[in-house]
Amino acid sequence: MIKMRRYLYRACLVAVAAFLFASCGKKVVIDSYAIIPQPVKMELEKGSFTLSSSTRCYAGNIGQNDPSVKYISGRLRQWHFNPVLVGTPEANCLQLLINENYDAELGDEGYTIDVLKDGIVVAANTERGLFYGFQTLVQMLPEDIAENRYSKIQLPLCHIKDYPQYSWRGSHLDVSRHFFGVSQVKKHLDLMAHYKMNKFHWHLTDDHGWRVEIAKYPLLNDIGSWRVDRDDQPWGEADPAGEDEPRSNGGYYTKAEIEEIVNYAAERFIDIVPEIEIPGHCCAVLEAYPELACEGDDTTYTVQFGPYWPPRAILCGGSDSVMTFLKDIMDEIIPLFPYSYIHIGGDEAVKENWQRCPRCKKRMKELGLKDFEQLQSWMIVEIEKYVKGQGKNIIGWDEILDGGVSADATVMSWQGMRGGITAARRGNDVIMTPMEYCYFNFYQANADFQPPAMPNSLVTLHKVYSFDPVAGLHSAEQRRHVLGAQCNLWTEYINTPEMAEYMLLPRLCAMSEVLWSPQAVRQWESFRSRVARHCVRLVASDYRVGTGSFQPWMTLLKSDDGRLYAKLEWEVEGTHIYYHTGDGHFRRYTEPVEVKKGTTVTTLSFYNGVLKEKAYDFEVK
Repeated sequence: MIKMRRYLYRACLVAVAAFLFASCGKKVVIDSYAIIPQPVKMELEKGSFTLSSSTRCYAGNIGQNDPSVKYISGRLRQWHFNPVLVGTPEANCLQLLINENYDAELGDEGYTIDVLKDGIVVAANTERGLFYGFQTLVQMLPEDIAENRYSKIQLPLCHIKDYPQYSWRGSHLDVSRHFFGVSQVKKHLDLMAHYKMNKFHWHLTDDHGWRVEIAKYPLLNDIGSWRVDRDDQPWGEADPAGEDEPRSNGGYYTKAEIEEIVNYAAERFIDIVPEIEIPGHCCAVLEAYPELACEGDDTTYTVQFGPYWPPRAILCGGSDSVMTFLKDIMDEIIPLFPYSYIHIGGDEAVKENWQRCPRCKKRMKELGLKDFEQLQSWMIVEIEKYVKGQGKNIIGWDEILDGGVSADATVMSWQGMRGGITAARRGNDVIMTPMEYCYFNFYQANADFQPPAMPNSLVTLHKVYSFDPVAGLHSAEQRRHVLGAQCNLWTEYINTPEMAEYMLLPRLCAMSEVLWSPQAVRQWESFRSRVARHCVRLVASDYRVGTGSFQPWMTLLKSDDGRLYAKLEWEVEGTHIYYHTGDGHFRRYTEPVEVKKGTTVTTLSFYNGVLKEKAYDFEVK
């Protein structure tokens, strides 16, 4: 009984802190909610409830999950809230509850919020669902709450019922090209948690650095984790390394640091998926242990500090030592990461060295393999068997389909949707991450007006928001194999945490809504308005946010009598579009404009009275 009371007291102390404010502070009336991702169901009613220093809290039957308690209490202390505890629910009260009867519609991640005249009730089937309800509740508070203290917040009455559409809502971070420290990774996880993202794909090894401590192979860290420093030079224009030049750029995570980050993620209900590249993208490995290269390969490999294409470095497919090495690595990786998946890469493995290697040819002959794609498939299946023996499953990039893949492997489709569609039709689980929608290392706006990024591609906020992870899959059985999707941040052109945030935001907001909210409640104009308010919230929380694209786009509409109308749309809320149709006289765009085929519509974008980007021309065809 004493122990139960202690749990109840701690939970109530945390929950109470959520909305009981210091006696001093501003007063605010909230007139509308801007929630991302958009809830499945949200009904607003007339009237309001005011949170204030007199609001009480009832914690009900929660409080036994210490990580959640620490997370919530830590957030609330940042906002100067003071706890007031009540033993039973009463008027002017916040209630945080775990449902006594399981609501099947909510599932394990859903929640409900009721803002009533006499209080607020947040309820869920699980601690995870309650955590997501808390994230929504935070978004109902003022956008600048991270910076300013409020004594009274007047909230509109509403009823919310919410749950996700996909179980895999991922965000990927490449720490090989540029290393990010523990605090920077944690800030990324905080961002994911706020938008209900639940899978962190951690790209730990590549040609540009090995980022995880491995006791059995210390040279991976002593050599493979470091390179010469060229961060002051543009990617692709770096000077060659000087003789005996010190390697001062890089780093790796100790096992203690990885445990710290894994626990930090778990408190936010985020699962971490480590990626260890097999068999390519391994310059860092081969400089540390050159004996793992193919027989006859006399290349002197080094940890890369700029573009490396084509990526010819590859582990020998015919070497028993390589297979022993990979299994030893997995023996140290698997205990660090409790989630059930290990990502084994498998992408962009150039096999020129295999084609010349006597050991690889011998292995193929012994196994009766027809081509080198099957040799890669054999390596991956052997590692899959090994990790499955330790209770793990593998994920690989869609190239693992080329030589055949086991029925249990999960395919991450990045070269467009085709690989994912093929895998789902074969019965494999799929995570969609096609680069034309999901690669946030690409420019988010006209390159002439943005910091350097991966060239030749444009992934705007609107483009991300238009993404459909199950496009091209027509049967319910095939769609069932699509676990979800994720955004990917490769860091060739990203060498600071501020730049990483700039490239993620606000595009991550769009991805979160694509993966959580049903299509029926998603609407671009609504999202555009809401994300503008979230940009304010994110800046107040010390995140750097991208400017977005000021290039409009044009859609042609056809009336019943056959007339054509040009509809202009834009990305950044508050943008004013001016246009002309050949006469040089710009007019403010307010509604679709009648046009004829062959007409060129020229636009200018203004934001806060300032001309943005440049004039854009759209031809009516």
